Amino acid sequence: MAIKSPLANLVRPNVLSEFVGQEHLVGKDKPLRKMIESKEIPSSIILWGPPGCGKTTIARLISRLTNSEFFELSAVNSKKEDIQKIVNQAKLFNNRLILFLDEIHRFNKAQQDFLLPYVEKGIITLIGATTENPSFEIISALLSRSRVFVLNSLSEEEIRKIIFNVLEKKIIQVKISDDNVALIARLANGDARSALNILELTTSLKGNGNLENSEILDAVQRNFLRYDKNGEEHYNIISALHKSMRDSDADAAVYWTMRMIEAGEDPKYIIRRMIRFASEDIGNADTNALVVATSARNAVEFLGYPECDTALVQTAIYLAKASKSNAVYRAVLSSRKDIQETGNLPVPLVLRNAETKLMKELEYGKGYKYAHDFENAKVEQEHMPEELKGRRYLEKGK
Repeated sequence: MAIKSPLANLVRPNVLSEFVGQEHLVGKDKPLRKMIESKEIPSSIILWGPPGCGKTTIARLISRLTNSEFFELSAVNSKKEDIQKIVNQAKLFNNRLILFLDEIHRFNKAQQDFLLPYVEKGIITLIGATTENPSFEIISALLSRSRVFVLNSLSEEEIRKIIFNVLEKKIIQVKISDDNVALIARLANGDARSALNILELTTSLKGNGNLENSEILDAVQRNFLRYDKNGEEHYNIISALHKSMRDSDADAAVYWTMRMIEAGEDPKYIIRRMIRFASEDIGNADTNALVVATSARNAVEFLGYPECDTALVQTAIYLAKASKSNAVYRAVLSSRKDIQETGNLPVPLVLRNAETKLMKELEYGKGYKYAHDFENAKVEQEHMPEELKGRRYLEKGK
């Protein structure tokens, strides 16, 4: 029995005019589009963006529009031997050969090193797709030879357009109202593949007739929470969490943390805000707060959803109950203000190292008091530039 192709793959665009989203890259006169149309593809491209934003589709379009042989591998289950087979086949083709490596960040350093000589020699054109920051996940030698393109999550309007394009092709027989198309777009959270999977699942369960709002929610097994990651509600809720923790209301901190978790917020965003809070609103009043928050970051990155939910809530509770001080935050603001107003003030001569004879003649380091030569390593010595002499950014004891 033939395997039915998923809807998301079935309706994948074959021409640039059908591609929706990423206008900053493939819109008229934009860099990636101009590159494709000129067929001047660099030896390596990294497509960095969230799931379902069009990375695979763009890779396939590049291959189609540049008349290239196309090989696709997933770094999750591929080995060096798989790449070697493709390299061996490259000699058989007179035109360009593209290797699309999905989730390239899953390749370790040795595997990425293995790719390098073939990319350098132009034997293959590598297109890597990743959801992770290439600066941290791609080896520097490969990254320096790559053109990185950053893709964004699709807007609800763009996902609605994708759904309407599918409906126009009459692949789906069920009737869907504009409101329900909008609901699917919101549930997808910027992921076109997720939207099409929801559409395929709900319509297959319905069979025919008019698709109802409740049937969509039942099919995806979750209730929809109004939460636009780039809109007002996103900022309203993170503000509510921040203020609840600042006011030491642990119960409210739990609620707002869970609101974001249940709405599908990126857990890395949540923990970033908590780490910031640990310094801004707690600081040295409880130095363990930053330790707890950064430890939770490791849990978030290691576990992911849904297992990391307890680590996030645990951190929210700790931060809410911790002693509070914004002395560090005030020190940042006041010192930044002085720096912006006074510019690049010279380092006092007494604090400079005299590395050469000339520096010594210019009295670099003259009169410097080595703290460890004094009782309790305490020394009275001016460390600020002359124009800021005596300036204090911290209250006593803070």
